[in-house]
Amino acid sequence: MPSTNRLLSITNLKKYFPIAKSSIFQKGQLYVRANEEITIDIHSGETFGLVGESGCGKSTLGRTILQLYDQTAGSTIYYGRTLADLAPSYVAKTLKNAPKLIAKYKKLQAKAQALADECEKLGDSATFFQHQSKNLAAAEAETAFQDVVKILGGFAALDDCRPGAALLLKKFSTEILIAKLKDEIWEIELEIKACKALVKHVNEDPSSVKNAEKKVAKAESSITKYTALKEKKEAKLAELRMVLEEDEQAVEALKAQYANNEQFVQYEAYLDDGIDLSRLKYSEMRLLRKDLQIIFQDPYSSLNPRMTVGQIIEEGLVTHKFFKHGSPEMKEYILETMRQCGLQDYMLHRYPHQFSGGQRQRICIARALAVQPNFIVCDECVSALDVSIQSQIINLLQELKREKSLTYLFISHDLSVVRYISDRIGVMYLGNLVELGTAETIFADPRHPYTVALLSSIPTTDMANLSKERILLEGNIPSPIRPPEGCKFHTRCYMACEKCRIVPPPYVEVEKDHFVACHFLDRKVDENGNYLFEIKKEEKKPETSEEKTEE
Repeated sequence: MPSTNRLLSITNLKKYFPIAKSSIFQKGQLYVRANEEITIDIHSGETFGLVGESGCGKSTLGRTILQLYDQTAGSTIYYGRTLADLAPSYVAKTLKNAPKLIAKYKKLQAKAQALADECEKLGDSATFFQHQSKNLAAAEAETAFQDVVKILGGFAALDDCRPGAALLLKKFSTEILIAKLKDEIWEIELEIKACKALVKHVNEDPSSVKNAEKKVAKAESSITKYTALKEKKEAKLAELRMVLEEDEQAVEALKAQYANNEQFVQYEAYLDDGIDLSRLKYSEMRLLRKDLQIIFQDPYSSLNPRMTVGQIIEEGLVTHKFFKHGSPEMKEYILETMRQCGLQDYMLHRYPHQFSGGQRQRICIARALAVQPNFIVCDECVSALDVSIQSQIINLLQELKREKSLTYLFISHDLSVVRYISDRIGVMYLGNLVELGTAETIFADPRHPYTVALLSSIPTTDMANLSKERILLEGNIPSPIRPPEGCKFHTRCYMACEKCRIVPPPYVEVEKDHFVACHFLDRKVDENGNYLFEIKKEEKKPETSEEKTEE
């Protein structure tokens, strides 16, 4: 069973791709709105399935969460580590410039409110670009507010936040020193590990190494030197932890003075110890790549054709300092990872072109698992494979999830596969999340008309379901550049009314952990799977005389 502890919290995420202006006289900027107001909590140990038609923004969401694409607005908070573990630079920047940033978000809030008032005043005569500017300004203001209060907490509500910010900065400076010392100790342990591995290798097979005695003596000397250095670093680390305790006590003492301040308490609730991935520098995000991995859709183009399987898996291990290059222990670890993924030892020195599609996907999985991640985005990782190979890969992912307590974001078109592997399922349409619930709930009680249509399209060999009518959606998906007003689905919806064309539906919780964005929240399907609404039947055109003649 998945944990209730959050691993990732995505709030109001937007991803817009700007479009080049067609003319120098074009004033407004157009965007492809790939993701719009996405809010999801992904819990540790669960598989979160994401479904929808091609072009709805599923893969873009997966890549944006991993910051392979920069997000336009919103926050993506990772709880696999704390701010103290990584010590990102954005925290110190926020604390040093707290008064300026507070003034900035208040200015942005005023701007967003002014644009909202202008659109409301103009009513139906407000242009597309005015609405777009209003939405972007509101998102920017909310993001700026969240960026400040998640670091400052209740101090952001005070007229003078500088004393609180100064204490928090002092505490954070100590955490930076602790984080650096931990990294140094880790590198020392890596050197000791490599020296011990060399000594063990020489003792087991002296003839395989030239000047074995000298190398063993040098390695043992290095072990002694590094062990002494490690002890000094650990002593320094213990001192810094005592300083950190004093800093924390000073912060808590200042907060106690405002315990009766309602606004202080309200802002203090925003305080968040998770890492905002969208605010990290490239070098900082690179440190978290070992925690957050991706398995790409195409196993052919996602592997370097000039590298062997061993080199492909080794690259991440050396980059993230699991082993030193050439370490005998690393080779055994790579082979063990390959075995877990169903790859034989003799494949270590083979190149990607020598494997089948299913074997290549296993290599991609081994590469992702080698660095011991917490979270993996499976971006349609079985869609390019044969059905028999699909089942092997899915069973492998399930087995590895149980063994290593992994968390997946599983993106797919195949609803049957998603139902089998997922704990919860999100349904996307044109960049928006329209329904979210457990896998059992989504299949037994779909509430959004789009979800009902998707489920009706699942191929089946069950004789009882062959007579069930299919819901055919008319027309194409609207352009994500200029999406329809109101509900985005109303142009294809078989239940749409006038309200759907004007008012965007709110995203509400209809039952526990079951969220829907629709104006019609009643049940659509009964316990036996029968529709509780009338389906528009296609009128059959009368046969022409030519068609009858052909028959």
